[in-house]
Amino acid sequence: MSATDPITLAVVRGALHQIADEMDLHLIHAAISPIISEMHDCAHGIYDARNGETIAQGGFGLPMFLANMQYTVQNLLKHVEEDGGFQENDIWIVNDPYISGTHLQDVVLVAPYFYEGKCLALLANTGHWMDIGGGTPGGWAPQAREIHQEGIIIPPLRIVREGKRNNEVINLILANSRLPSQIEGDLEAMMNVFNSGFKGLNDLVSRYGIHEVSACIDEMMIRSEQQMRDHIAAIPDGTYSFADCFDNDGVVDAPLPVKLAVIIEGSNMHFDFTGTSIAATGPLNMAETTTRSLAFVALKHIFPDVPVNGGAFRPTKFTVPSGCMLAAQYPSPVCGYTDVINRVIDVVFGALAQVIPEFTPAAPFGTAGVTTVSGYNEDGRYYVAVYPAPGGYGGSSASDGLTNGTLPSSLAGFMSVEMSEHRYPLRFDYYAIRENSGGAGEYRGGCGTRYGIRALSDCVVSVLGDRHDHPPFGIAGGQAAGQFRVNFELDGKSSTPLMRSKADKIALSTGDAVHIETPGGGGFGDPLKRQREEVRRDLVKGFISRDIANNQYGYKD
Repeated sequence: MSATDPITLAVVRGALHQIADEMDLHLIHAAISPIISEMHDCAHGIYDARNGETIAQGGFGLPMFLANMQYTVQNLLKHVEEDGGFQENDIWIVNDPYISGTHLQDVVLVAPYFYEGKCLALLANTGHWMDIGGGTPGGWAPQAREIHQEGIIIPPLRIVREGKRNNEVINLILANSRLPSQIEGDLEAMMNVFNSGFKGLNDLVSRYGIHEVSACIDEMMIRSEQQMRDHIAAIPDGTYSFADCFDNDGVVDAPLPVKLAVIIEGSNMHFDFTGTSIAATGPLNMAETTTRSLAFVALKHIFPDVPVNGGAFRPTKFTVPSGCMLAAQYPSPVCGYTDVINRVIDVVFGALAQVIPEFTPAAPFGTAGVTTVSGYNEDGRYYVAVYPAPGGYGGSSASDGLTNGTLPSSLAGFMSVEMSEHRYPLRFDYYAIRENSGGAGEYRGGCGTRYGIRALSDCVVSVLGDRHDHPPFGIAGGQAAGQFRVNFELDGKSSTPLMRSKADKIALSTGDAVHIETPGGGGFGDPLKRQREEVRRDLVKGFISRDIANNQYGYKD
């Protein structure tokens, strides 16, 4: 049977995605730390052993790893070749952000898949580790000036060689974490996931044969590339530019611009980030490979029908100036990349909204707003609690934006209040939808949230967010969303951090609290065109106030 037979192709493609999904779920169920088990901060994929291109990626992990793991695998191939190549039952580990992108907390494992003595594919996973050392518990250090302040760097290492574990390296890594037992459990779970992937691939190759499966993979790549090219070719040729800003980098209180020109020429798309700020002094930097990956995440939101594999990435090229904040180089700090990734999505939306607004939403809330709380439980064990901020999505030509959503870049969920209060000496005073936080528009931006965390024992709190000075923008006449806000309640007195959206290691005593308000999404279209019944419904649900209804939507009883 031909590899292009549609039934065989559909079955093989479905099987490959199911294998990746099963690896996702295996780790989510087996992981010790809540950031993986509760918040799904992980990803799994299958990659071409010849060139590292993505074959399939799991659907339960984070979108930010969409192409980033492909680039990690491709970068790792060079190191593996220098060390004699992949051997059966090897596992490699890396978290060096200049090789693997993202930040030190995201640890990547790669294992070769052999069938009848031949390396046919590479399996990879990424898992977020709750603590990797460094000066700030949890790793989000708003005032970091170099990578070494953020934690331990793991270069590409063969952590398992032909089935034998390198326990010396494992012990070295664990000794540099505040949570060694959690990290050890997560590492074991990540390594065991590969057995699930190997079994699935063995079943698939045994059923169809090496040549048939390989031919289907090649056809999958070709079809994804053609689908993406068809979408790009439908966009009028031209250059579409957009710029946005970060509040500050956590160290220097000055805005950092991100500039993008999207150049369309036939079925090719060129992302040019010339004019973007030079490397930030603080941690708002990230690797060029991650910049590319987030541009693809944005395209996936705009063209959701294109299957994710290496072929979908082929019609694009990038100019990311060396030395800018989107092309981090040693020793630039990168732990704030969790906000930088979102601004890449935003500027892609902003640029393409000028030419295809019918497919492009307004800006989502655009900040990870990570709040980290650390201290000691009653039994004396150290804890690190991590809360990525949920917020609103931008309105679009089809609908209002999502309220209380996870980041479009990550989908890392907010730990449940019940689970948090069970695990840690913390109490949530409230967790609520934030009124008036979505941008006004014919299609309203989704609302953000507000929540208050009160300390039941002494602890330390850090916040790494953005979008205070430059809130999420609207498009097509829509209005901007609400800003990100942080407020500390210390000894009965209220205070705002000097950097507004960022705070480093603020000491809370028993009874103190931190209060967070997250942005909504930008609005789409003229607010005066919004249906009266929709405005009334927003009022009833508490999404908007009477003043906003009257003054921005022209609503009268």
